[in-house]
Amino acid sequence: MSAPRTAPDTPIRVLLADDQTLVRAAFAMLVESARDMEVVGQAGTGREAVELARATRADLVVMDIRMPDLDGIEATRRIAADDDLAGVKILVLTTYDTDEHIVEALRAGASGFLVKDTRPADLLDAIRTVAAGESLLSPGPTARLIARVLRLPAAPPPAATAPAGLDALSQRERQVLTLVARGLNNAEIAEALGLSPLTAKTHVSRIMGKLDARDRAQLVITAYECGLVTPSRCEAG
Repeated sequence: MSAPRTAPDTPIRVLLADDQTLVRAAFAMLVESARDMEVVGQAGTGREAVELARATRADLVVMDIRMPDLDGIEATRRIAADDDLAGVKILVLTTYDTDEHIVEALRAGASGFLVKDTRPADLLDAIRTVAAGESLLSPGPTARLIARVLRLPAAPPPAATAPAGLDALSQRERQVLTLVARGLNNAEIAEALGLSPLTAKTHVSRIMGKLDARDRAQLVITAYECGLVTPSRCEAG
């Protein structure tokens, strides 16, 4: 995860969305305890989250999946689709790391997820990581979750979901995409392929552009759905 900021000029503006008042209050106290972030709004429904994201211009939304009126997945989708909110990052919280809806949230535009019983310090680090423009991914829980969900009968076949831009990727870009899907960061990708970190970063940026992906989380989803990384290889890693 990214290192904590020191004496930030501009705190990370955080919007909290959860239908449980006590949970929101606890998260608000935690966020406000960090010198480099502030709570700019609290929402009890997905619809309120979308409205407050527009009103507060938050940098990041901590989004619960299960909420009344409009769930966190649809709220995430609406925020991600709004050009005026292009810079807003979304960190999804859920009760279980086996929640298949997390994959839907990642598809909708979330940059990562955490379970609600995570350590307070880890939540703050996750906010910093996602706010900095990185995806909260690892080769462990996220990869296993995606692999499991894509094996479900209800999941669409890879051919039905592969974006047209995948054909535009070079062989090197496909290699990079595969490593992104396995949870490697730019430095690790560079080491694995014998590239400079800057070149690896450039490849990732170009891949995101070609696939019209919001961030690395969506690249991971694409790689699994298109068969570049298979569930068995995922879980082995």
